[in-house]
Amino acid sequence: MLADVGLLGQPNAGKSTLITAVSNARPKIADYPFTTLHPNLGVVRVAPEKSFVVADIPGLIEGAAEGAGLGHQFLRHLQRTRLLLHVVDLAPFDPAVDPVAEAKAIVNELKKYDQELHDKPRWLVLNKLDMVPEDERAKRVKDFVKRYKWKGPVFEISALTREGCQPLIHAIYDHVATAHKVHVEVDPRFPDGKPASEADEADAADAKA
Repeated sequence: MLADVGLLGQPNAGKSTLITAVSNARPKIADYPFTTLHPNLGVVRVAPEKSFVVADIPGLIEGAAEGAGLGHQFLRHLQRTRLLLHVVDLAPFDPAVDPVAEAKAIVNELKKYDQELHDKPRWLVLNKLDMVPEDERAKRVKDFVKRYKWKGPVFEISALTREGCQPLIHAIYDHVATAHKVHVEVDPRFPDGKPASEADEADAADAKA
């Protein structure tokens, strides 16, 4: 399976709702955990000739690196992505659930599974803001980021209402497009690392002749 972007998160974090909101994928969605039983791929169209592929894997739980739950079976699919989106439920139904603790547990599983996967570019996507009163959103986001000690990109969205999704997908496309340019194949005939073009190939052929 090949995808540009991989979605991470606890079961019922809203990953399937997000991939449905931004792409052509139509995974099963329900109000109980573990509705995703296998990876789902979706193509996100930013413009007629601008797109990227996103993968939603089953939700991870603590102990996934040792085989707990379903997500561990598919972690390897994320190793070839260019970007990870860590989707967090900012408004869990159970008040005893701490979103920060759950987010840290996911990151810990990545590190135990594969250090390179843990070090891959990762963005924080705080989801389900539609469930948070507007006058509490800024405070809740600030509190999460502070306690999580997060220094990277943060996106605040509601996958259900699609609030905040457009800025997110445009930022993703820019990141993926830049990564593609950086990792273009280099023609071995050009030791300075210059990508080959038709003109370059013609010059190389003339030189060889």
